[in-house]
Amino acid sequence: MTRNKTLNRREFVVLGTGAAVSTAVTGMPSIARAAGKSVVIIGGGCGGTTAARYIATLDPTIEVTLIEPKKTYHTCFMSNEVIGGVRNINQIAFGYEAIANRGIKVVHDTVTAIDADKKLVMTSEGASIPYERCIVSPGIDFKYEAIPGYSAEAAEIVPHAWKAGPQTALLRKQLEEMPDGGVVSIIAPPNPFRCPPGPYERASLIAQYLKTHKPKSKVLIFDQKETHSKRKLFQQAWERLYGFNTGNAIIEWFPVTLGGGIENLDASTMTLETDLESLEGGVINAIPPQMAGKIAHVAGLVDGDWCPVDKTTFESKIHKGIHVVGDAANATTMPKSGYAANSQAKVAAYAVVELINDRDPEEVPFMNVCYSLAGSDYGFTVAAIYQHNKEKDVLQGIEGSGGLTPMDASPLYLKREADYAHSWYNNMTNEMFG
Repeated sequence: MTRNKTLNRREFVVLGTGAAVSTAVTGMPSIARAAGKSVVIIGGGCGGTTAARYIATLDPTIEVTLIEPKKTYHTCFMSNEVIGGVRNINQIAFGYEAIANRGIKVVHDTVTAIDADKKLVMTSEGASIPYERCIVSPGIDFKYEAIPGYSAEAAEIVPHAWKAGPQTALLRKQLEEMPDGGVVSIIAPPNPFRCPPGPYERASLIAQYLKTHKPKSKVLIFDQKETHSKRKLFQQAWERLYGFNTGNAIIEWFPVTLGGGIENLDASTMTLETDLESLEGGVINAIPPQMAGKIAHVAGLVDGDWCPVDKTTFESKIHKGIHVVGDAANATTMPKSGYAANSQAKVAAYAVVELINDRDPEEVPFMNVCYSLAGSDYGFTVAAIYQHNKEKDVLQGIEGSGGLTPMDASPLYLKREADYAHSWYNNMTNEMFG
């Protein structure tokens, strides 16, 4: 049915549980849509798919077009389990059929430009698609040159695997082919970047694989910062599982001022020169510093590396009528994560529906829950609810709203956290693609 009143805060919070999506309207193409009520969404990842489905649910009279070049999407979250040999690549692959069946027009094409004045989205195949409101969820791009010797071409040999799919499979293949005794080097990027705990979860799951299959090998993390997300929890797990801080450590971590700096990477010889040593052969996983996806730069939505947005609606502060969600948005203290993108997409979807129907959206909170795995039965979590501090113009955690897995958590507690991580993944991907 078409809503004829403002969606209030309580209704939105109920919608945010995911129940509304599971009962989304089917047969939407038969619904009469008012002229001009159209939203174009760029990017078919976590933010884009969530926004598309929530807009279609909140107001089925709005014509929703989702533009995404890939026909198969691989989730970055849980891709570390593929790299660590816990699941296969097909288990993180999803198509867009269910989204199209909900009446959302799915276009597999690449957006080349956005004309904010004429409200048009242009694609590589020559399409020019009008919109009343546009949501951009382009994810990330890389500053390859920040790692001396690295480039987009070198990434075909030395994978970053920070966009899931072929890069994930390449890194997994290299680990399988590496002889026992080889060294896996991970270059962890400076902040801010997609999934702050991700490099350390990756190191953990690679170490789990090596411990079983290549016990003479080890993982070295060369960090481009002084500390990292969930450091105490990760290092406690590494001590328990992988001999961290002992002579038999499978994982070693070097912050940037204590040997973590990178002097050069030569993909042709698979040589990595660090402040600590020169490593040749083995496997190198180079994760460069990051910035908003290319279309955000082309469309002039960035201020520096990221897109400044209104913290209530995620509307661009540069181009009105365009909203930016997910990793590309500058959400201040809110991390760049799949859960954050999902939460931002829901808030933006609600705001778009209200604005397109000439109503003022209420301010609603944002959520983030970040699960990390240190082993198959060893997980931990950080969670927070964020609200807009208008005086400082930042999203900040509400005091007492979240928390971190305690350091004295029992083995059963940690196993449950790992189980919850897998349950979250199933729920999230069902909400996106189911």
